[in-house]
Amino acid sequence: MKQEVKKIVIFGESQLASLAHFYFKHDSPHEVVAFTVDRDYLNSKEHEGLPIVAFEEVEDHFPPSEYSMFLPISFKKMSHLRRDKYEAAKAKGYHLASYVSSKATTWPDLDIGDNCFIFEDNTIQPFVKIGNNCVLWSGNHIGHHTTIKDHVFITSHVVISGACTIEEHCFFGVNATIRDETTIAEATLVGMGAIITKDTKPGDIHLGQSSKIMAKKSMDLDSISHKSKG
Repeated sequence: MKQEVKKIVIFGESQLASLAHFYFKHDSPHEVVAFTVDRDYLNSKEHEGLPIVAFEEVEDHFPPSEYSMFLPISFKKMSHLRRDKYEAAKAKGYHLASYVSSKATTWPDLDIGDNCFIFEDNTIQPFVKIGNNCVLWSGNHIGHHTTIKDHVFITSHVVISGACTIEEHCFFGVNATIRDETTIAEATLVGMGAIITKDTKPGDIHLGQSSKIMAKKSMDLDSISHKSKG
């Protein structure tokens, strides 16, 4: 089915924003026309050769009746920061575009929400449902009949087996593995290389192949990084 060509404003001037610009430019029918950031972070007039304007007044320059928006924001605070800006853009009336790489393996009628960023080499099997505002970095396997709810961030080479349920605000580190028919509760942080064989509890942090559960909750972390302590 032929896609409707959209003119898109990208939020941010980070590496993620530059990646989004690259993918839309080289692998979509859409046209990126500008960037936007919060006024406090507006330090230049252009990014990637395109104008950049304050988010507080973006609709004055690029009205939502004529332009769509894409918000490639990181997983900080278990993607709550991305959710806040997602909701702010929706409140302004913007349609939020999604990007699905042509180099991802998908099937017709992929059930996907808005403002999703699906990178190359993802294998998304039949009957998968992906909610709004999700990021799937490159090289993941999403098994059949799995449901991924809103505001989820999946890094790379994650295996989510068939018929799993991924609740909102979950994060999956590189090479994590989830057993089939498992429910990953809201805001679960699945660390790099973790193997999950049973349902999790909201906010839990699972580390390593033994899936050690930390005493902290995921929302207590300031950062999700290999440089973080404790």
